[in-house]
Amino acid sequence: MMERENSNRTRKITLRLTAEEYVKIEQKWKASTCRKLSDYLRKHLFDKSITTTYRNQSLDDFIEETTVLRKELNAIGINLNQTVKKLHTLQQIPEFKVWIISFEIDKKIINDKIDLIERHTSKITEKWLQS
Repeated sequence: MMERENSNRTRKITLRLTAEEYVKIEQKWKASTCRKLSDYLRKHLFDKSITTTYRNQSLDDFIEETTVLRKELNAIGINLNQTVKKLHTLQQIPEFKVWIISFEIDKKIINDKIDLIERHTSKITEKWLQS
């Protein structure tokens, strides 16, 4: 369908714009869901609806901060894993065995929360990037 539609387009229109005019058109095109500038201009010329996107700066900031937090939590999780591996070498000492078991439970809880945050952040990011 797309090839057939494009094959009928044999006429070109050349238009000269100032740099400021081009910037304005480009900004409007980039704020739309049109993938190509020609698609945007064609829709505009023929009064077809153009879907535009709206970015919420506070949500963008939230996503950025949450992404940083997720990376920090992952680093903490990695450090916990490394600590546990080192502690496992000390299992011969009875006090460490009890502490290791307790620590493993806490580590599991932390890792579950990190996974939950990652899933939640991914969902929000995917939704936001689609809109």
